[in-house]
Amino acid sequence: MRNILILLLVVFPMASAPAVWLAGRKNRRSRDFAVIAVTFIELCLTILAAVMCFNGEYAADLCGINLRLDGFRCVYTVITAFMWFMTALLSPEYFAHYHNTDRYFLFCLLTLGATQGVFLSADLMTAFLFFEVMSLASFPWVAQDETGDALRAANTYLAVAVIGGLVTLMGMFLLNNLTGTLVIDELYDACKAVSNRGTLYTAGACILFGFGAKAGMFPLHIWLPKAHPVAPAPASALLSGVLTKAGVFGMIVLCCHIFRYDEVWGFAMLIVGVITMVWGAVLGVLSVNLKRTLACSSMSQIGFILTGLSMCCLLGHENALAARGVMLHMVNHSLIKLVLFMTAGAIYMNVHTLDLNKLRGFGRNKPILHFAFLMGALGIGGIPLWNGYISKTLLHESIVEFYAESGLIWIKIAEWLFLIAGGLTVAYMTKLYVCIFVEKNTECQEKYDGIKKSLSPLSAAALIGSAAVLPLLGMTSGITMNRIAELGQSFIHGGELEHAVNYFSLENLKGGGISLAIGVTVYFLVIRGFLMKKENGVRVYADRLPKWLDLEDKVYRPLLLKILPGCLGPLARVFGENKVLAPAGKFIASKLGLIKDEK
Repeated sequence: MRNILILLLVVFPMASAPAVWLAGRKNRRSRDFAVIAVTFIELCLTILAAVMCFNGEYAADLCGINLRLDGFRCVYTVITAFMWFMTALLSPEYFAHYHNTDRYFLFCLLTLGATQGVFLSADLMTAFLFFEVMSLASFPWVAQDETGDALRAANTYLAVAVIGGLVTLMGMFLLNNLTGTLVIDELYDACKAVSNRGTLYTAGACILFGFGAKAGMFPLHIWLPKAHPVAPAPASALLSGVLTKAGVFGMIVLCCHIFRYDEVWGFAMLIVGVITMVWGAVLGVLSVNLKRTLACSSMSQIGFILTGLSMCCLLGHENALAARGVMLHMVNHSLIKLVLFMTAGAIYMNVHTLDLNKLRGFGRNKPILHFAFLMGALGIGGIPLWNGYISKTLLHESIVEFYAESGLIWIKIAEWLFLIAGGLTVAYMTKLYVCIFVEKNTECQEKYDGIKKSLSPLSAAALIGSAAVLPLLGMTSGITMNRIAELGQSFIHGGELEHAVNYFSLENLKGGGISLAIGVTVYFLVIRGFLMKKENGVRVYADRLPKWLDLEDKVYRPLLLKILPGCLGPLARVFGENKVLAPAGKFIASKLGLIKDEK
């Protein structure tokens, strides 16, 4: 019975997708009902599976597909199903005037099944199979609007997915050749016996490439700021809240199984994590687009998680705080971004713009939007009594703990960068909140005030239900969040806590207070000063994002189009294949959107 139930979590939504598509061809309302029903049944199945497997671990095998259900997987299959259900509730109103929505829901359910498959995978080959299906099935989300910007962003998303998948597959072949296994639970002992550490690190780096690209890790984050502004808001909530965590799943396998307690890998992950954390926060401060700001925020929060994973490696058997922080920040970020992107969607479907200067003042006197956005902002800002504070406190204390053990000045610098990134998070979320819900729009405030204050009952239920979870978790952390953290420890391999964590002790509140003070300072001195200018006598948000920060246009595309062909040209001439390779290269580049087709 349990084996069938585990398989159903993957098969049911994927098998339902064609039926939902056919329903949409006849009647839009029937299709909307079917999508809500399928996602609700999926949520019930995941809860049932979690209850049945509460105190045990169960596996299911079918035609080489190896699935497993344990504490970590129970949590994330439930989180995934919950987020899909909530976005399904918002979708009927959001997509009321969209075209090609049948296509969207078809791929939405296919992606749901594939994502559940990633989290349930018991070996890396199974994870890779579902990971690639997930990436390809979510590609139409980004291209949904079929505008020039949407198609360009979708091409970037697809190129990153395809290249990342190929590099990851190469790393898995190398890893299997070294260890003879890709079963996740066997990898630690198998990798510990490998004497050629250089080759093992190479395999790990290749695997990290693909999973890190999906998670939004620097410097592979380029799809995030491009895809989110053009993708529908329900899709953005899932891309940011769930699909990035599928990438984190792979990085947990790397840090907590393949390279468990490995200091070299831990320091490498710390460098990448800190850069991702700070870079994403800086981009968020500079952005003047609502969903782009939230996308950059996702990148930054992934950096927090990577920093925690690095501490899991560096602290060895004493990594309890880091492991709990990683688990909880994954969950918190998923739930927070669900709320924030759905709120952004509710705003966009009324004003049809994401430019902060055009939508400022829209949220005034709209209590449901105000409540939902405020809960998300307080959560991601790490404010005490909200869920984000709990996980950020654990991650921060793990860095403090390692600094106390090592005495390395670089770790102290990493701690301060952690606090600064937290402060920048407060700053850009304050910017969004003040812009949308406090400031007045000098041009069309009267029109915005005239827009109905209430959403449809389904949309309101999705926003209020999702937002209410955030303070509930924060205020009951001793019961709810501690239990969630415990469920993830067997997979993340966290150590035993020496004593219970007092989240609201003076020492722990001090870290949150420093970030809050930094955020207030940055908001008033930088955002309200340097990042605003006067136009026609009105202060507006200025787009001061330097063009050179766009790695895709300034680095990757020139590299693929100019530098690599120049390097590969002599090699092609040596083998006498240049007449074949040149047209093939142009064809591949055109399909990836790097150049235009020549007709």
